[in-house]
Amino acid sequence: MKSPEPFVYPSKPHQRKHGPEGYSDYADYKDWLRDEFDFRCVYCLRRESWAPRRAVWAVEHLIPRKDRKDLATIYSNLVYACATCNSWKSGDRMPDPCKVAYGDLVLVDSEGRIRSLKTKGNTLIKVARLDDADSTEFRRKYIRLIRNLYLHDREEYHRWMAFPEDLPDLANRSVKRNSKPKGAQNCRFEQRKRGELPQSY
Repeated sequence: MKSPEPFVYPSKPHQRKHGPEGYSDYADYKDWLRDEFDFRCVYCLRRESWAPRRAVWAVEHLIPRKDRKDLATIYSNLVYACATCNSWKSGDRMPDPCKVAYGDLVLVDSEGRIRSLKTKGNTLIKVARLDDADSTEFRRKYIRLIRNLYLHDREEYHRWMAFPEDLPDLANRSVKRNSKPKGAQNCRFEQRKRGELPQSY
């Protein structure tokens, strides 16, 4: 059985499952975004389970605040990113993962090299510097690690590829408005309570 690949980008545009509204500070959306994007960076696919320190993760604005201050606290303009990608992106713009499938834009090979499949893929790679030596080596190491664990230590494999322990309880999270309340009822925390959370993903 072939082991799952940790750097496979989505083959379909992301469909938002949450719709919280009304926070005056965009940082208050962080736990919603963690669950929304399955606890990994939307740009480089780094997982919280690989770097659990919360300071390593950021609320990222697709359209930068310098361009549209009115979108600073609009949930549809926010994604979840690691601090590295957030820093590289800065005031640039990325393709919206809710409008285009990143899997149609870029492809990572078995040695961790990334290549663009379309023009927007060039933007994703260039802005987040996904093809520099450090990023490529990071992916190569994790691809080999995950494959080796899958073949020889399945228990440890599931630890590396599991959801984090501190899943946010969004069903009981105070929010002024929520246009998609069913999403909170099906967040990863609720799935774990019901025994439906996958062991790894």
